[in-house]
Amino acid sequence: MSRWPEDAQQMVDVHDPRRLRALAHPLRMSLLAALRTDGPSTASRLAGRLGESSGSTSYHLRQLAGAGFVEEVEGEGTGRERWWRALHRSTRWDEAELTAQPGGRELADDLVGRIVAQQRRMLAAHAAERDGLDDGWRAATSLNDAGLRLTPEHTRELAAELLAVLERWRETRESPDQPLVHVLVDLFPLEAYPL
Repeated sequence: MSRWPEDAQQMVDVHDPRRLRALAHPLRMSLLAALRTDGPSTASRLAGRLGESSGSTSYHLRQLAGAGFVEEVEGEGTGRERWWRALHRSTRWDEAELTAQPGGRELADDLVGRIVAQQRRMLAAHAAERDGLDDGWRAATSLNDAGLRLTPEHTRELAAELLAVLERWRETRESPDQPLVHVLVDLFPLEAYPL
């Protein structure tokens, strides 16, 4: 079964706050992440992985489908055991566009909080698994930070350029038989560096 639909976009730009609100639920974000990371699955299998009931995962998968983030895989499974897959590999929205709409700032704050929490969990999982990596993966792993003094416009330009590099690598260098390498690209100002 194909991981992605034939006409799948790599990244989806979401402009409708209702679609993003559907995504802002913690279980839905986890379900979407699992489908993007591990490929198609059933509500029951996802329930086992996430420690939820299959009724709950089934309900939230239908909500994600209604918002256009996942789809049922045609011709797979049975009426009781349907297979689901993600429609896109990543989601993007415009902060200014979102916050200009009623309730948009609160939604953006909620989404950013959930994303930052997930990134913390990812980095903590990497730290916990690091000792088990072979020497090649230990040498290839990169945890870096940098500071640049930029305008908001230049920061947006840099973010777009970095994402374009990732997209080019997805198209030209990705090897489906290799482990998924997670890349976190975060650009943000801080008034004071936390020490």
